[in-house]
Amino acid sequence: MDSFFRSEEMCLVQLFFQTESAHNCINELGHLGLVQFKDLNPGTVAFQRRFVKEVKKCEEMERILRKYIFDKLEQELKEINSNRDTLRQNFTQLMEINHLLKVFDAFLFYPHDRFVAGVIKHERFPAFEKILWRLFHGNFVLRHEDPVKKDVFVVFVQGDQIRGKIRKLCDGFHASMYPCPNNAYARKEMRTNVNTRIEDLRLVLKRTEEFRETTLTAAAANLQEWASKVKKMKAIYYTLNLCNIDITQKLIVAEIWCPVSDLNSVHTALIHGSEQSGSSLSPVVNRIQTQQTPPTFNRVTSFTSGFQSIIDAYGVGNYQEINPAPYTMVTFPFLFAVMFGDCGHGLVMTLLALWLILHQEHFRKLKNELIDMLVDGRYIIFLMGLFSIYTGLIYNDCFSKSFNVFGSSWSVRPMFHPHGPWTNDTLHDSGHLHLDPLVSGVYSGNPYPFGVDPIWNIASNKLSFLNSYKMKMSVIMGVAHMLFGVTLSLVNYIFFRNLKDVALQFIPEVIFMLSLFGYLIFLILYKWCVVMKSESAPSILLLFINMMLFDYSSEGTVLYRTQKPVQIFLVVVAVLMVPWLLFAKPLLLYRKHKQLKFLSLLFCLSLFFGVKKAFVSLQVSMADIFVYQGIHTIEYCLGCISNTASYLRLWALSLAHAELSEVLWKMVLQVALRVTSGMGSVLLAVTFAAFAVLTVTILLVMEGLSAFLHALRLHWVEFQNKFYKGSGYKFTPLSFDRMRDMQ
Repeated sequence: MDSFFRSEEMCLVQLFFQTESAHNCINELGHLGLVQFKDLNPGTVAFQRRFVKEVKKCEEMERILRKYIFDKLEQELKEINSNRDTLRQNFTQLMEINHLLKVFDAFLFYPHDRFVAGVIKHERFPAFEKILWRLFHGNFVLRHEDPVKKDVFVVFVQGDQIRGKIRKLCDGFHASMYPCPNNAYARKEMRTNVNTRIEDLRLVLKRTEEFRETTLTAAAANLQEWASKVKKMKAIYYTLNLCNIDITQKLIVAEIWCPVSDLNSVHTALIHGSEQSGSSLSPVVNRIQTQQTPPTFNRVTSFTSGFQSIIDAYGVGNYQEINPAPYTMVTFPFLFAVMFGDCGHGLVMTLLALWLILHQEHFRKLKNELIDMLVDGRYIIFLMGLFSIYTGLIYNDCFSKSFNVFGSSWSVRPMFHPHGPWTNDTLHDSGHLHLDPLVSGVYSGNPYPFGVDPIWNIASNKLSFLNSYKMKMSVIMGVAHMLFGVTLSLVNYIFFRNLKDVALQFIPEVIFMLSLFGYLIFLILYKWCVVMKSESAPSILLLFINMMLFDYSSEGTVLYRTQKPVQIFLVVVAVLMVPWLLFAKPLLLYRKHKQLKFLSLLFCLSLFFGVKKAFVSLQVSMADIFVYQGIHTIEYCLGCISNTASYLRLWALSLAHAELSEVLWKMVLQVALRVTSGMGSVLLAVTFAAFAVLTVTILLVMEGLSAFLHALRLHWVEFQNKFYKGSGYKFTPLSFDRMRDMQ
């Protein structure tokens, strides 16, 4: 369970196996996919390595394989296509003869042997007919039909000389001429034979197409399988180039990084590979101690891989540094939903994600980069949709409309006479009416059970209410999110036993943030809980500004009795945290280095130049420490202010999304709903289609992408920089499964 919240514990292992079993051993490790090989020959160029010839052979095999398969496939396809074209040509001729015989039966009622029959393209027939009339001045009989894309014609003439001229004319127009018997019985026999041959050719053409498809499918399957085997061999020999070979050329030495929990699996795979090769000696696995920084390995599933990719895009975490991905799985879709809060839009997004989840294999076969990105982030989209449904219910917003499930806590009836000041004349004379909660019965005293009261959807001051509510909510969420990030830094300090950073960095950071912005949250919550008139209620923003300026002279700046001394104390404490952050850690390190310097002087008294050199480097490193700590202090103190303001994007984008949704409703769909004429249903159908298209393109795609990017920035900049360094390097094991997925 601990590996879920931080990277896996890794170990450096030395492997010894015989040369004849090396191929099988590495093959087993590649199928296991849990081993990263170290390069034991970093100073050796590529062409001087031991197995460079085998790597080149694999590359040559890839080239030959592609050439062999494609040449062979090309030759087979040429032969198949040539036969298919011949069959199609014969099929076309038989179909033309069949139509020609039909024309004969329709127009030839008595035997006649002076005629020319054939088939000509449809677009050439008018010119052919015109030239016939000009040459023979009507001394012929022409009959034709247009069965498909060609004209079937029969020309009856008186003499053989004219018939010869017509044949030459047909050759000039590239018309196909066919002999036809002038006997009805012979034509019937010929037609029967033609139909039989047509059916045979149809069957042959169908089998030819099936054989062609089978050939292409088999070639594709074999090509992928053979290419995968060659790539696997190439990867094995490339890995062997990272290893060392002893003088006798019989033993291979390798160093690998692997998770401690999978060390037994690695050993088992090596033994299995050695047994396959028939080696007499089992591989030796020796775990060694090292000061090198191991790679970072976070196990992922299909559900968590998308969130881990978001974290790794910011930077791969340091070794065993706390992993933000488990927390991001909750906070990222939630912050997105705060900006995208609409249960209708969230439901559409959830259904889209479910569609991607259920048909992921089909979408991956499309080999489209954009679709692959959506499929990889299908669970992110799914959670964003679910959280958007939740926040939409909190906002009581579904396509800019509200649900009145539990009944509003506000009532209009008590405002009328005799209990209230309203009369019938008040309704006619006033453009806006104000509900007074002090009048008995107007407000029940019990808030709406879940979410925002639906009466605010028809209130004229709806925007002012939601503006104040969402802005303060954004500040509360932002400060809580940042405090959570600072708290996670404490988990890192404790895990790495860095107790001095707990006292010199974590404690002043938390006190600084709580003294100012924790108190700001207290003011917001206190003002929400205390009953006061809106005219006399002080502004939280002015209260906070006056607190920083120590200005208590203006009226209306007091929210509770002991406000002034509490605020002065908190500001003084926050200011004192700045020098604590700035000087405490560098001075402690300076004292420690000064002690080390004194010990080095005693130890190296005779080596004057060496001591002098060490002293200069000590001074430079201390200067770097002071500069680094100063940058960190300034960044943190100013960042608390700027980051808190940055979380106001939750308020801004939430209001923008709600207003855009309301604009689409009022200016598109509501216009069609008000039409009562006979064509109202047609107009409603067209308008609803436009409303759906605009909702998907603007509110779901554009607004969704905008909220996604803003939530991403809040996690990368405002949240993760409080505890996450992200300066490690990723664990890249030898994995044949990953190679196959990348093809």
